[in-house]
Amino acid sequence: MQSKENIIKSILDLELEMFLAVKSLEPASCQQNPQRFRNMRKAQFLAWSRETLESYLQDIQEAIRLGKNLMTLKYARMDNLIPPINTHPAIHRIAEVQLQWQREMASRYPKVMSRGRTLEGNGQDAGGASFKVYLMGELETYSHRTLELLETDVRQYLENNENMTQVIYEYMVTDLGYISLEEAETLTPP
Repeated sequence: MQSKENIIKSILDLELEMFLAVKSLEPASCQQNPQRFRNMRKAQFLAWSRETLESYLQDIQEAIRLGKNLMTLKYARMDNLIPPINTHPAIHRIAEVQLQWQREMASRYPKVMSRGRTLEGNGQDAGGASFKVYLMGELETYSHRTLELLETDVRQYLENNENMTQVIYEYMVTDLGYISLEEAETLTPP
């Protein structure tokens, strides 16, 4: 049985390969900095359960087998270049909770969170697609099984009165060398 860390490494290796192959109108800044991409994605995956990670790894492997690039599909959805590719009801339920967690984080850590995407909106802002558009595009690339497992993870965080977004950002800021989100907030310029 693979460790959670090895599953994440496998996901990151395959995702990075897909990500670097994405042809877009505007290259994503992370395409110029693959390590940043890996660190940001790793932070997200560390917050997921092992079962969800295993399912998502299977999604990626199946996409490769079928000749699909999940990252290309995600960015095409973000830019509204293709119709929805998955309408599973869990997508909206997960997105609503994630948006609420983002709002909570923005009120607690306004300087840290101001460096990310705007929360909502259908168009493109100066930083690209909004958080909701980005998230929905990504969630649409997941299999029904992965969505259901991720929704279970989200419910578990809610039942434990925890904010999954905070867990993800804690991983991200410690990867950047901060001790905590509080330190990152204090040291982040306005």
